[in-house]
This record gives sequence, C-alpha cells and structure tokens, in this order.
Amino acid sequence: MDGQTLTHGSAPAPEPAPAPSLVRGLWYRQLPHYPDRRPRMLYLGIVVATTVILYYELYAQFSVAPRIIADYHMTFTYYVYVSVIGNAVGAFASLLAGLADRWGRANLVAYGLLFTGLLTAVGIPNAPDKVTFTVLVAGLNFVEGIILVATPALIRDFSPQLGRATAMGFWTLGPVIGSLVVTSVSSHTLVAHPDWQFQLRVAGVAGLVIFVVALFGLRELSPKLRDQLMVSMRDRALIEARAAGLDPARALDRQWRSMLRLDVIGSAIAISLFLVFYYAAVGSFVVYFTTTFGYSTARANSLANWYWAANAIALVVAGLLSDRLKVRKPLMVAGGIVSLVGLSVFASRGTHPDTGYYTFAVITMVTAIGGGIAYCAWMASFTETVEAHNPAATATGLAVWGWIIRITVSVSSIALTLVVTAVTPLVDQGPRVQALSAKYSTQLATIAVVDPTTLAALSANPLNPTAAATAVGEIARKQGVSVPEATARLVAVGQVPAADLAFLRKNGPTVARAARNGPHQWQHWWWVCVICQILFLPCVFVMAGRWSPRRARQDAREHDELVERELAAIAAGPSAASGVDAAG
Repeated sequence: MDGQTLTHGSAPAPEPAPAPSLVRGLWYRQLPHYPDRRPRMLYLGIVVATTVILYYELYAQFSVAPRIIADYHMTFTYYVYVSVIGNAVGAFASLLAGLADRWGRANLVAYGLLFTGLLTAVGIPNAPDKVTFTVLVAGLNFVEGIILVATPALIRDFSPQLGRATAMGFWTLGPVIGSLVVTSVSSHTLVAHPDWQFQLRVAGVAGLVIFVVALFGLRELSPKLRDQLMVSMRDRALIEARAAGLDPARALDRQWRSMLRLDVIGSAIAISLFLVFYYAAVGSFVVYFTTTFGYSTARANSLANWYWAANAIALVVAGLLSDRLKVRKPLMVAGGIVSLVGLSVFASRGTHPDTGYYTFAVITMVTAIGGGIAYCAWMASFTETVEAHNPAATATGLAVWGWIIRITVSVSSIALTLVVTAVTPLVDQGPRVQALSAKYSTQLATIAVVDPTTLAALSANPLNPTAAATAVGEIARKQGVSVPEATARLVAVGQVPAADLAFLRKNGPTVARAARNGPHQWQHWWWVCVICQILFLPCVFVMAGRWSPRRARQDAREHDELVERELAAIAAGPSAASGVDAAG
C-alpha cells in the first residue's frame, strides 16, 4: 500500500508437492501454492471460528465471576490476581509464539484448541480448590497467548494488503463474538443452570468441536510463500514464481531485531492502552453493574450484549470501508474520537444511579462502534507496518504486540484493584450483608431505635429488667406501637443468631461505606480509560499507510504496473528480469 516492492528473483515456480496421506496431513499442513478463493475463504473461516471459540472459552468465567468467587471462598482481589497471573503467563507465551515464523502456525492453532477445550470442559470446572483453579486458568491463558499470535499471522498470510482490513475485521470478531456468545449463553441459561461449571463445560465442548474442524481442515502457506509481501491477488503468480529462489532461513535473519522499532513497539503500546476499557468491560462489567446499579448477573450480561453486538458490526463494516478506501489512518482517528466521546459519557453517568438500562445500552454501543472502527483499522495497519520491516517476521512482530498487550492487561488489572477499593467488600461481604439485612429487616429496624447504651446492657445481660424496660419504652415511643407489641419486637431481636448480628455489626458499616464510595471510584477508573484512549491517537502518525485515499489508489496502480513488468521479465528470461531490477 505504500509502493513497497517485493524481493526480486527469476526462479521457476515450485513443482507441485505430492498429496499427503490422511495421517501425515494431520501434522504437515503446508501448501506449496497460494490457494484459490474458495479454499482460502475456508481457511480464513476456520481461523475466525477458532478465535471466536478460544475467547468464548477464555471469557466464560467472567460471566459467572461472583459465583466462582463465592464457591471457592475467594476475595475479589484474589480473583483479580488470577487474571493478572493468567495474562502474565499469556504474555510470555506470546513471545514464544514468535517462533511460528520458523515452526509454522496451523499446528499451534489446531492442537492448542485441543488443550483449551479439555481445560475448559474438564479441568477448570473440576478444580478442587482456588489454587488449582488459578493454575488451570494460567494454563488456559498460556495456550491463548500462543494462539493470539498464530491466528492473526494466518490471517495475514491468506489476505493481501488490499483486502487486509476486511480479513482483520473478521479476525477481530473473535474476542468480540466470543464475548457476545458468553453473555448470550449465560443470560439465557443462568436461571436454569445456576452452577458456574455449566457455562465452562458448554464452552469447552464447543472448543473441542472446532478442534476437530481445525485438525482436518486448517492449512498454511509454505515459508517461501508466506515470507513474501503480497499487496493484491494479482501478485499471486509473481509470489509463486519467486518462491523456489527464496531462502526462509536467510529471510528470518535478525527477526527480533527487525521488530524492535518505534513504529512497531510504540503502536503496540498505544493500542494496548486503547483497549484498557475493552478488557475492563470483559472482566468487570458484570461486577460493576451488579454492585453499583443492583443488576442481576443475567441482566448485567444482557446489557453487555449490546456492547459486543455493536462492536462486532463495526469491525466488519470498518474492514470493508477501509479496504474500499485503501487507507487505515483516517479510520483509526475517526474511530478513536467516537470511542472517546462514548466513553466520556459513560464515565459521567457512573455516579447517576437513576441512569436507565437502555441509556447505558446506547452509550456502550457508541463506545463499541468507535472502538471497533479504530481497532480493525489498527490491526490492518500494524501488520503492514511489520511487513514494511520484514514480511518473513510477521509472527515475530505479532509476538511483540501480544506480549505488550498482555502485560498491559496485567498492570491495568492491578491498578483497578488499587483505584476501585470499594468493590472488594461489596463482592466479598456484600451479598451476605444484603441477605441478612433482608431476612432480619424488622429486627434491625427495632435495634436502630434503641439507645446503644441500652443495647450494650442487654447484650451483657439479656435478663436485665431495667435495660429491658428502657428498650421496650424506646421501641413503643419511636415506632408508635403498644407496649405488648414493643415487647414482642424486643423478644424477636433476641432470637436473631448472635453470629449473624456480629457479622452485620462488623461488616455492615464497611459495605455501606463501599456502596457510597464505589460509584465514584469506578468513575475515576473510567476516566483513566479515557486518558488511555487519548494517548492512542498519536501512534497513528508513526504507522504505515496513507492518509489520502487518492494517493493510496495511486500506490496500488503503480504496484500493479510493477508486478506486470516483473512477470513479463520473468517470462522473457534472466536478462530481461535484470533490466526490470535495474529500473525498479
């Protein structure tokens, strides 16, 4: 898209490889030729389906986070650190996945799905304690960190630059549709299946089904094909003609060093900051709306559906529009601004408890649409930025991005617990305080009108006649009831278990204080997310690509003319090819 040229050569096209046997084909998946449209769409479809299911498995736990916390007797802070550990493990797994430039991508994806399916369907739901749960979730994140790099690398391999944004739009549907599937399934099944294990088992079984599809259906380009830059489908014949003369090992020389550039690292940091709100939505929307606005778990998941659905549509539309205009940067800026507006309004409503469900739905949809536009265009531009340095090191560049984004998520998760301190008592003690308060509402109302000194005397000696008479008098006077009725109410107070009263005395004030402070603390966090999105915008200027659609179309025409000249030169023989090299 920037007028870049391919490495020249005049080698003949490679001979067709023999068709692999069924068993051999389960491991050796490389294609000796660039596929036609239909098989290429099939491979891209499998990669997208893989990504959707992977994130369905990964995010299923967040839809039932309060129940997991209660079942394992975790604190909310402990649960957050489960995510922190998982993302840290996934970060270094992403670096390991940079080896996909040497090892290939398809096997990492196919067999990775087997591990994630088994962990989600069998391992995590049967974890006997919270430590085992933490270890298994970390294992799930480890495999996810690898597939996070391998799947966009496959998307890049099978999509020329002029169709890259559309392909990346569908790939980025993975996390979004995965989140939408999570909230859709949970919001429709939690009433019938209140156990959190059900949600993970369904996700795990779905993952094993897609594993079978990927095992038999997924293929990848050979290194000699994927290591070249492909701008449009017209490059196909030229790419294949050069493949025999390409040395993959030489193309990967200093692959990591070639990615340690400002435009690669800086843009990866910028998009990671931009997505801080997205990951907060994934991990905390249910907790936020249940503790701040009193939603049920099912209703909170239902609200999240609006966000994910709008984000999914925006990703696809943005990809199509970006490829049609042949530019990425204007869409990144436009999407970033729309997201900023939506997120700012969302933050401002955080301290307004009267904000309606559908008001939040509209606000989150606007934010999601802007985020989808910006992220889709960014993914296309980032792969093109990486290709500008070394097309053979695509997975390496994506590994750098994967490491940075996972570290950012880990750090932001820690920061969330430091900013929103109120959520811990609301999640840990809030449900029991609420349940006991409802159960003993009459008794607590009676206690509230009795002088604390009198209550202390009765606690020390329930048979103290003076204290009892004083308490009855206070109840009768302040609640406007007869002495016999006041006496009955005092007796009812004495029938409340001492342990329940002690729990309410100890935790009731803390929970009440957290309920008052929580909305303001969450609002502070949402403003942090706004700042992070503002910091994203400057990265646009260092990335590859044109601002002007007219200039981008001119680049495409010049590239097509160069390809035609090179193909003609190859057909004419080595001497003609040398002349094209000199002219280029």
